[in-house]
Amino acid sequence: MPRSYFPILALASALAISGCATLTNDENVPVALSFSNGDSGTCNLANKRQSQQVQIPTTASVRRSDDNLQYNCTTSHGKTVAGGIPSTMGGKIVASAVFLDLGIVDSITDKHREYPASFVIPVAK
Repeated sequence: MPRSYFPILALASALAISGCATLTNDENVPVALSFSNGDSGTCNLANKRQSQQVQIPTTASVRRSDDNLQYNCTTSHGKTVAGGIPSTMGGKIVASAVFLDLGIVDSITDKHREYPASFVIPVAK
């Protein structure tokens, strides 16, 4: 084999090994949540894969999903707020689609999706 193929072979091997998000991503992702006014309270969090109630401020373990993480919250001062936190597609899905499983496993399990590491829930004054 000519020496010019070694860098290409090494790069292809590295991408194939690291390509699938299913092999490296946990089902859950931590999301630090707080209210914009610094208050405490409770939130119901839900997406198509999970629903839970959490105390705010907190770092919640949220199941990855391709839909928004919906929140319905009440502060300790009685203010209510609702909305959604969008999920994004992680970069590893591209390599998975090209090298290992055409992205099929990741699209079924949503392990290629990510929520932001922290999110401040806006509370009106």
